[in-house]
Amino acid sequence: MQTKQLGNSDLKITLIGFGAWAIGGAGWSFAWGSQDDQDSIAAIERAIDLGINWIDTAAVYGLGHSEEMVAQALKGKSQRPYIFTKCSQVWNEKGEVSTVLKAESIRREVEDSLRRLKIDVIDLYQIHWPNADIEEGWTTLAELQKEGKVRYIGVSNFNVEQMRRIQKIAPITSLQPPYSLLKRDIEEEILPFCQQENIGVINYSPMASGLLTGAMTKERVKNLPADDWRRRSANFQEPRLSRNLELVELLRQIGQRHGRSPGEVAIAWTLRHPAVTGAIVGGRSAAQVDGIIGAADFRLSEEELNEIETFLNQHP
Repeated sequence: MQTKQLGNSDLKITLIGFGAWAIGGAGWSFAWGSQDDQDSIAAIERAIDLGINWIDTAAVYGLGHSEEMVAQALKGKSQRPYIFTKCSQVWNEKGEVSTVLKAESIRREVEDSLRRLKIDVIDLYQIHWPNADIEEGWTTLAELQKEGKVRYIGVSNFNVEQMRRIQKIAPITSLQPPYSLLKRDIEEEILPFCQQENIGVINYSPMASGLLTGAMTKERVKNLPADDWRRRSANFQEPRLSRNLELVELLRQIGQRHGRSPGEVAIAWTLRHPAVTGAIVGGRSAAQVDGIIGAADFRLSEEELNEIETFLNQHP
């Protein structure tokens, strides 16, 4: 599988990575509903077997459970993929999540993540969400890098102004932003900045949280579990839902010409941008991984890109 160098690091990552958000399971504010742990392990194993060489997780996914699932799936493997995880989202005894970037908190978080993941060093450690304390948080990550707890450091959900502020402290290896056919705001300023500064980009939600997979229907949206955060998303509600599902039908038509799924077309669309190093793609079962793996070596033609752009312009 093709790889690209991630920013200023020596990590050469496959064009798609395994996203471990949903496998955190139920019981927290941004859950995707209940999840079978054996399905999670099977999904990770399948991703590795197919050549994916990095997993992106976070401490807050399932309030630690996602990291534990990653550790279980990798147990006993002689060669493991790169492991990327995140800090700054902490929870209390009631499961209430808040953003904290104080040094003491981050140092506690990194030890907890290392313990849950059962590893000695984290390949990429990222600030999950920014707040007013980004300088203190970034200084702490830079210290952890020097101490050998983490190999490289990056950020998620930062804007250009925030990245400029922390660059004065230490270089940024990567940015993790949301990027999909339904969310393109980073194209104007953030992606050009990352190209200019040699900051790798690993975008999340390239299939818009499952909406562009081709498996989503109005009926399925209606029956999403009560604790699935997507029920609260405007993209899963009218009037956007009908328009988004119409876009999926265009992606399906394009994909059928190449034996690809709508989801693979949506992922490939994000990978077309030269600033994007790799896309984070979630999988809740081995079958779901099989359904997206083709995006890694699929390229859309200029004509097909124009087809998609025309639809988006006609259906803003």
